[in-house]
Amino acid sequence: MADSGAWRPPRACNDYWSEWKHCKGIQNLFHHYYTFGEVPSCAQWKTDYKDCREWEKNKSAHAKESLCKSERARILEKQKHAPVWKLRKDPPADWYLPLREDKTE
Repeated sequence: MADSGAWRPPRACNDYWSEWKHCKGIQNLFHHYYTFGEVPSCAQWKTDYKDCREWEKNKSAHAKESLCKSERARILEKQKHAPVWKLRKDPPADWYLPLREDKTE
């Protein structure tokens, strides 16, 4: 990323536009409101789209930095949630036995 001529945005500009359109869609708005109790903020997707277009047209350093910062924030947001279940390394010892109806763990 040292040479601004070789740098490319992390996603295609149309991907940012598609994400913004999906975010503003009625199905996503309903799902997000039902799940989290609030309407999602879609402004960052539109900002990223504009920055991506700015980068394509003018190779703006501000647009480049803004896109990098936004993608870093998305990655950090994904990493802060732990998995729901603990992953197993091996199957249970009795995996091949039929299940007992009265078995509770």
